Amino acid sequence: MKTIEIRRHSIRNKPGPNLSEQGLALARLVGLEMGKFDRVITSPLPRAVQTAQAMGFEVDATEPLIATYGDDVEVECPWPASFSDYAAACRRGGATFAYAQRLAGFYEQLAESLPEGGSALIVNHGGVVELSVVGCLPAADFSILGDYIECCEGIRLVRENGKFSSVEVLRV
Repeated sequence: MKTIEIRRHSIRNKPGPNLSEQGLALARLVGLEMGKFDRVITSPLPRAVQTAQAMGFEVDATEPLIATYGDDVEVECPWPASFSDYAAACRRGGATFAYAQRLAGFYEQLAESLPEGGSALIVNHGGVVELSVVGCLPAADFSILGDYIECCEGIRLVRENGKFSSVEVLRV
């Protein structure tokens, strides 16, 4: 079994790129409840990197794919949207489906790189978290996962026998 925990970045003062004092405090608090990870990967955007660091983790790498889903997806399913909303957009095909498939490929490669029993922390952004689940577990019952992911919330994906098998929503 392998796990990938995906968290949305913490609170920032829009439109600035950096976390606010409140955001740093929230990330520190959430980090106290988290375990250890074999790999820590974030979006290259400052708020994602700063969130992982405030949680108490050193960032191993940044990944542009998880920074944004782009304008085409935003047109098909504007943020904020629930897991069910993103799943419905994926069923229509188009940019949302294509992006969710790219995310699934990224997470599959990441899981394969982890040791047995290993785990990874990913810090990215609203919409990207939800689409990560939709891409990795397309047949899931998304109605039970609730609304969109707030700051520092996330999901935990479990991968067993070479496939993603379950998801847990991590609320703050």
